[in-house]
Amino acid sequence: MSNRDYYEILGVGKTSSKDEIKSAFRKKARELHPDVNKASDAEEKFKELGRSYEVLMDDEKRSMYDRYGEDGLKNAGYDSNGPFDFGDLSEILSSFFGGGFGGMNQNPNAPRRGSDLRLDLQIEFEEAIFGTEKDVEIRHLEICPRCNDTKAEPGTSQTVCPTCKGSGKVQNVTRTILGHFTQITTCPQCHGIGQIIPNPCRECHGEGRKEVKKVINIKIPAGVDTGNKLRISGEGDIGFNNGPSGDLYVVLYVKQHKFFQRDGINIYIEKGVSFSQAALGDTIQVETVDGMKEIKIQPGIQSETVLSIKGSGVPHLNSPSRRGDQFIKIKLVTPTSISDEEKKLFGRLAEIHNEKLKKDGHFFDKIKGAFS
Repeated sequence: MSNRDYYEILGVGKTSSKDEIKSAFRKKARELHPDVNKASDAEEKFKELGRSYEVLMDDEKRSMYDRYGEDGLKNAGYDSNGPFDFGDLSEILSSFFGGGFGGMNQNPNAPRRGSDLRLDLQIEFEEAIFGTEKDVEIRHLEICPRCNDTKAEPGTSQTVCPTCKGSGKVQNVTRTILGHFTQITTCPQCHGIGQIIPNPCRECHGEGRKEVKKVINIKIPAGVDTGNKLRISGEGDIGFNNGPSGDLYVVLYVKQHKFFQRDGINIYIEKGVSFSQAALGDTIQVETVDGMKEIKIQPGIQSETVLSIKGSGVPHLNSPSRRGDQFIKIKLVTPTSISDEEKKLFGRLAEIHNEKLKKDGHFFDKIKGAFS
């Protein structure tokens, strides 16, 4: 677990409500925002504040952080050291900084990381146990092949914005009785880029990126279970302005098996045995994920008795050479129809145990008493 304490960073307790967390963030943000605080570490502290706020305002992330700390968030696919989504922070900050994050994100030409993507993938029970490889089709953004991210039609280029003269900003001066007030805002024509595109690329419509289909190979390790998440680095959307690509997160869903049941690294199954097998004992064949295996039934075994086969369960996710066990619950199978000869044998068995049975041939109401 990391030493960073999100509650301490925000100055709140672990039982604090969302309103208390938001109030604490507002107060701290005013102090640490780089537009106000000129200390060399102000920007990093502000980002750390934003990460803490993002986690503690999200019920799922907060619960995971409370239980497992930052390591738990990382294992679930949330990178606490990477870029984060400020969510409603823009609205909060704009209320006292006049719009957004000032110096931190004001340059639209700065490299930006592409978006992460999610893919839900269903796999068979046995594939989850032993691992597999899957070729899957994804859709993500790549550099436009026609304009190669210039955003302009081939043979043309961007030009300097005539409104801001390439600065990306415009200055407005307001005259009041208190004097002249100057306000600098993002250029409304080029949106801060400083360039305009007279002839946008007709394939990507001036975006520089285009959604494409792609088939990728995903290696699924042995021992995964429903809810496990695989991170495929660089297979998210391409970044902006030569920024890095995002990642693809594959969320796994395992189909239920017709008779195997799984609990963690152990597998459970029910196996029926006859009266004679239960009374006399036997060696029977049992289904396992590795194929049929033999187990010994001791004489006089009772229904609901649980037997086990060591090492026939699920591999440990991080140590596939180690495996769980398979547990077999014994079920006594009562026949639904019997021959005349079998009736005589059951009747003789009942006599031995001094049981009084009805003469209509319905023996099974008391037959279990023969094995008590």
